[in-house]
Parts: sequence; C-alpha cells; structure tokens
Amino acid sequence: MNNRAWLLFAAVSLLWGMPYLFIKVAIEDLSPVFVVFGRTAIAAAVLIPIALARGVLGALRGHLKLVLALSLVHIVVPFVLITYGELHITSSLTGLIIAVEPVVVGLMLMRSDPFTPVRVVGLALGFGGVALLTGLELGGDRWGLLGAGMVALATVGYAYATILIQRHGAGIPPTALVTGTQITSALLLAPFAVLTWPTAPVRPASWSSVVVLGVFCSALALMAFYTLIGEIGPNKAGLVTYVNPVVAVALGVAVLHEPLRLSLLIGSALILTGCALATRPARRRPALEPVNSVPASGTGG
Repeated sequence: MNNRAWLLFAAVSLLWGMPYLFIKVAIEDLSPVFVVFGRTAIAAAVLIPIALARGVLGALRGHLKLVLALSLVHIVVPFVLITYGELHITSSLTGLIIAVEPVVVGLMLMRSDPFTPVRVVGLALGFGGVALLTGLELGGDRWGLLGAGMVALATVGYAYATILIQRHGAGIPPTALVTGTQITSALLLAPFAVLTWPTAPVRPASWSSVVVLGVFCSALALMAFYTLIGEIGPNKAGLVTYVNPVVAVALGVAVLHEPLRLSLLIGSALILTGCALATRPARRRPALEPVNSVPASGTGG
C-alpha cells in the first residue's frame, strides 16, 4: 500500500474503533434511542450535500425496499442493541464482541461458500473466544450477560446486512446507499427520540459525543472507507475489522480506565484469530464477492 492508503487505513481503523467510547460517554445523560437518532440524523446531514453534489441519489429509485431493510438490520436494530448493551458492559468488551461479525457472516454463507477444516476451526475459535470472554469478564452478572447478548445479537444484523448488500446492492453507488439508509434510519427513530428527549441538564461531553459519532464515526468513516476501497480493493480494506477492536480496547482502558485483565487479552486473541481463519478464502472462487459492501463494524457500533 502507498502512503495515502496507509493513512486512510489508519483513519478508518481509528474512526471505527472509537464509537464504543463515545457511546459510553453519551449514554450517561441521554437515552440509547436518542443517541442513535442523533448519530444517524447528523450523519445524514453531512452525507446529503455530498450525495447531491455527486448526483447519485437518483440511483436509489427502485431500491427503496432494500434501503428500508438495510436501515433496519444494519443501523436501527444493531445500533440500538449496542447502545443499550453498553449500559451494562464496558466499551472494550463491546468492541471485542462486535469483532466476531466476520465469523457470523461465514456461518451464514455456509451453503454457498465451502467450509474447509481451517474455517471450521476459525468459527469455533471465534465463538469460543466470545463465550470465554463474556464468562470470565462478567461471571454471573445477569445484566452484564444481557448486555453482551444484545451486542452479540447486533452482529447477526450486521452480518445479514452485509449479505443483503452483496446480493442486491451491486451497482448502487455506495454514497447513495449509505446516505439513503442514514436518512431512513433517522426518520424511523425520530418518534422514539421525541419520546425520550432529555428533560434534565445534559453535559457538553454527552452532546459532543453524539456529534462525534455522527460526523466522524459514521459519515467521515464511511467516506474514508470507500476511498480506501478505491485505493486497495475491498478485501484488503476489510482488514480494518482486525484493528478496530484493538483501538476500542486501548481507548476504553486509557480514557475510561476500564480494567485490562488477562481474560480480555486471551479472549481478544481467540476472537481475532478465529476471524482470520473463518474468513480465509477457499481455493475455489466464493459464490459471493464482497463488492460495494458496507462493513458491519464500520457503521460502528
């Protein structure tokens, strides 16, 4: 990769590794639903002028069902689950559980993409890492386990959304698809945001966190990622999936002073190793090629 590609890679890794930190800060004063609404509304406001300038929104005609489906399974439901989940677990643990999404994709593509022994081992390590991590980190804390379960369920939505885009989103400009889903998500969440509008004073840090989530972790991160795809292709660009959780853990420990226990390191090693093995391509060409796909961890948590 050239210097520009490395810079983009580092930027996307950072931007998609830090949402869990800012979610944790925002939900101290704001409801999870309100945080997700604010994030998507701000991202839409940033992306609409870009999409209009590029003249790509017309490409969404005839694809409104796809936009609605993606808005639900890729943004609204996963974002709400993750944000509620962080009420009960650390941002570090959230980022690591989300990292198992490529393993979930591999499991969903089992019929169309052949499973080799190496990939089966990867699946086992990935899910085993999550089980070990949550068991050691949370013990018998039922609320913590509920939060971890919510985050794990969000990876299913992310994985399914990735497959939807692969199968039905080819040919749609990524900027148009992302802008359309952000707008639709904000509209779907607006009534719930009104019901959960904050009545008590909100710290500037919480408002700032929502702005960062919308502008940087959603809008700018997506634009940077698609630029990175143009530089090095989707397969290499997708390697940010293995860096994001490292950033999430580092920020959680350094900024929020979350504990860095041995169980966190062992679990993360198992999850990342499992992801690498589970997504290892088979010898023959896979039936689905990840072109124009929106990476799950990318809209990030």
